[in-house]
Amino acid sequence: MQLPQAQVAVLEAASADDAESVDALAAATDLPPETVTGALFALSEEGLVTVSEAVEESISLTEEGKTYASEGLPEVRLYETALDGAADEPVQLGQVIGASGLEGPQVDIALSNYARKGYGTIDSGELTADPAADPETDPEAAALTAIAAADGDGGVSVDDLEVDGETLDQLERRDLLTREESTVRSATLTDAGVTELMAGVETAETVGQLTPELLTSGEWRDAAFAEYNVEADAEELRGGRMHVLRRTAERVKEVLVGMGFQEMDGPHVDADFWINDCLFMPQDHPARTHWDRFALEEPSHIDELPADLVERVERAHREGVGEDGEGYHSPWDEDFARALALRGHTTSLTTRHLSGHQIGEIEPPARFFSVEKAYRNDTLDSTHLLEFFQIEGWVMADELSVRDLMGTFEEFYAQFGITDIEFKPHYNPYTEPSFELFGTHPTTGELIEIGNSGIFREEMLEPLGVEADVMAWGLALERLAMLVTGAEDIRDLHGSLADLEFLRNAEVIY
Repeated sequence: MQLPQAQVAVLEAASADDAESVDALAAATDLPPETVTGALFALSEEGLVTVSEAVEESISLTEEGKTYASEGLPEVRLYETALDGAADEPVQLGQVIGASGLEGPQVDIALSNYARKGYGTIDSGELTADPAADPETDPEAAALTAIAAADGDGGVSVDDLEVDGETLDQLERRDLLTREESTVRSATLTDAGVTELMAGVETAETVGQLTPELLTSGEWRDAAFAEYNVEADAEELRGGRMHVLRRTAERVKEVLVGMGFQEMDGPHVDADFWINDCLFMPQDHPARTHWDRFALEEPSHIDELPADLVERVERAHREGVGEDGEGYHSPWDEDFARALALRGHTTSLTTRHLSGHQIGEIEPPARFFSVEKAYRNDTLDSTHLLEFFQIEGWVMADELSVRDLMGTFEEFYAQFGITDIEFKPHYNPYTEPSFELFGTHPTTGELIEIGNSGIFREEMLEPLGVEADVMAWGLALERLAMLVTGAEDIRDLHGSLADLEFLRNAEVIY
């Protein structure tokens, strides 16, 4: 019987008595594991070997788990420190924490597990330690030690550990270990395989690859090519691809450029003057407090602002614009206007451009846009992150109306297959009239807010020196991506909780 060289080597290394794993056969034949796997499938089809599969679970410690394996669990360290002074009567919690050397998140971890494990009590800022508790019998600490001792580069098999499943589950919930399942294949010689080996198996002179030499010499005509099992398992390779959010952003840019817009950019860190004051946002507005913005500590203020523009903006805030203007009658401080912060919206780019201080004077008609990042101290949920991408846009022209604004949105969103946009009247300090935009989520059927828009007020445009009408908007790129991909949570798109499988497989449908 003639077989390819790899199959002969694997057949001779296999045993009729014991199942040999792919790794063991690879070591015995000095062949790559994937070559051994392919040879086994081919031999199995010939009935010469029997291939069996088993799912093996391995465990590896996270970096935090390794730290606790060497230094001790935070709750154990807290208990051991507490024994020195809290065994007889309660002591101040802060005193014990300071003596334990625990810092940052480890303090919360220690406190949340201390009473759960029966090490003592924590009440009203005081802590007690139970002298009868024994950290040596702590199953989680013992499991960490056992895993650390046995763990190699590829982790340790669960079958090799004398640790109960409940303890492993608890350590996994604490993010101290990770589990990984793998398929282990083993092979055993069949009676037919033994018979063929005894009769003698020869190595077939086959060619495994078509080379330039075979082509130029013409030897390929007489060569015997090895057969390939295209259904055999192969190593999974994940190639790089453009992130779904970046693909959506690039499409947005294509659409807006096609609609006649020019792209603008500007600083991520800017003065509150450009971010809010030029927008006719009063300085005592709740959105301008430290609760909602990310202020810079060093440097804390911008050095230069255009004095004439500062004067006009301050007058608009204090007195208003036009015969009927009243302003806000609220405090206005230039030092506050100079304060630096991460921009809470990309409308700071709009104010810089409209004022003529970014690229020079802009004459109507004009259309500009940006797809840039903004930063807000929001509460994290399915539609909010601390940083996000905003689709900023504005049109400067004479006699603009709400119809022009709505028509622009309908044309823009139609390019993404979205034709059911809904509008809701809204209030903004810098636009009148104003309205929010809503779209229907394709998976949940819920209406989600996807943007804010309006026509800039005279109180904003007059200080900037703009005499024409300006309609503007800020749309959420992530919300648009949710509508075109069906993602139900913004955190699936980007951030530390992003769903990698979703990002690998998501289709952007326009």
